[in-house]
Amino acid sequence: MINKYTCQNGVRIVLENISTVRSVAIGVWIGTGSRDENPENNGISHFLEHMFFKGTNTRSAKEIAESFDSIGGQVNAFTSKEYTCYYAKVLDTHSQFALDVLADMFFNSTFVEEELNKERNVVLEEIKMYEDTPDDIVHDLLSRAVYGEHPLGYPILGTEDTLNTFTGQTLKEYIHERYTPENVVISVAGNVSESFIKEVEKYFGSYKGANNQAVENIPTFHSNRISRKKDTEQAHLCIGFEGLKVGHEDIYSLITLNNILGGSMSSRLFQEVREQRGLAYSVFSYHSAYQDSGIVTVYGGTGAKQLNVLYETIQETLNKLKQEGITERELTNSKEQLKGSLMLSLESTNSRMSRNGKNELLLKRHRSLDEIIDQIDAVSKKSVDEMTKAVFNDNYSVTLISPDGEFPTSLA
Repeated sequence: MINKYTCQNGVRIVLENISTVRSVAIGVWIGTGSRDENPENNGISHFLEHMFFKGTNTRSAKEIAESFDSIGGQVNAFTSKEYTCYYAKVLDTHSQFALDVLADMFFNSTFVEEELNKERNVVLEEIKMYEDTPDDIVHDLLSRAVYGEHPLGYPILGTEDTLNTFTGQTLKEYIHERYTPENVVISVAGNVSESFIKEVEKYFGSYKGANNQAVENIPTFHSNRISRKKDTEQAHLCIGFEGLKVGHEDIYSLITLNNILGGSMSSRLFQEVREQRGLAYSVFSYHSAYQDSGIVTVYGGTGAKQLNVLYETIQETLNKLKQEGITERELTNSKEQLKGSLMLSLESTNSRMSRNGKNELLLKRHRSLDEIIDQIDAVSKKSVDEMTKAVFNDNYSVTLISPDGEFPTSLA
C-alpha cells in the first residue's frame, strides 16, 4: 500500500512499506529538467545535479561519498528532460542516516568556485565522451528535429558555451526558482514504517521557494530531416513518429505495439532486419512519453553501404504492419511480456521508489498492480491496429549520423 502525505509547504511524500526486504530506497524528485531551461542556461539542471555531490557546509565531496560507502549503501542522481532525481539505497537500519545526508545535499550545498571549476571540466569531458557515441547523439538529433526550438529539443548536458556561464549564484537562483516545495516529491520504498513520513517532513516540510506561476509551453511535432557527417564505422539512423503523452488513456495499446515492432528479440524489426537479413547488430524501437507529447523512435545502425537497404526494410516492416495488422499470438506474447516486466521490476525497492516518485510528480495518482494488469489485458487487436495506422503516417522526422552524412536515396 502506498501512503501519501502533503506537507504544509506543498512537498509531497509517498511511502510504500515492503516488509519482506531489508533495504530502503529514498528519492528526492524535482519536477525540473532540460525542458524548463532556455538557450542561455541549457544544461543547468544536469550541472546542478553534479554539484549537489561536491560538498555542503558540514561535509566535503569525499565525506559525502564515504557516508554511503561506510554503510554499504548507494547514492546517485540523474537528470531527464522533465525531472531530476537524487536517490539513495541503504539497509533499513541506515534509512534515517541516508535521509539526513540527502537533505544536507539538497539544502546546504556550498557551490564553491574551486569545485565549480573542477566539475565544469568533468561535465565537459562527459559531453566529449557523448560525442564519441554516435548511436546516442542521433537520438538527441531526433529530439531537435521533432521539437525544433522548443526546450524538449535541447540536449540535457547543455553545451560548452552555456556551462562556462554557470556560477554559484546562478545555481542558487535556479534552485530558488525551480526547486520549489510544490515541485518536489520525496519517494520512499522498502522496509520502513509509515512513521518515517514524519521524519521526512522534519527536513522538507517547512522550506520555501519562489511563488511561480506555471507557464504552458506545449510543443509541436515537426517533420524534419537532420544529418551529421562524422567519421564513423557505421551509419546511425533514427525515425521518429508522434506518440502519446504520459498517462494517455491509450498508452498501453501503444506500448504493446512498440513491443511487437521493436521492443524485444522476437519483435518484427529484430527478426526481419537482424535475423533474416543480417543488416544490423542493433535495431529497436521505443516510446518516449512526456507531459504533453511523445515520440515513437525506430533506430538502426549499419554499414554506410547498407543504409538504403536498412531504411527500406524498416519502411517495409512498418507498411506490412499497417496493412496486415498484428497477429493474435503477437498480441498475447506482448501483453504477457509487459506484465512480466512490470511484476519483476517490483521486486526492487529502487524500482518501486522510482515508479511511485514519477507517478506522483507527473500524474499525481497511483494505480494498483491489479488496475495496471486490467488495463494491459484490455488491449485488443483492434486497438493496436488502429494505433498502428494513427502513429505510422507520413508525418515523421529522420536523423542520421554517417561517414558522408547523406540520407538514403529513397528519402532524398
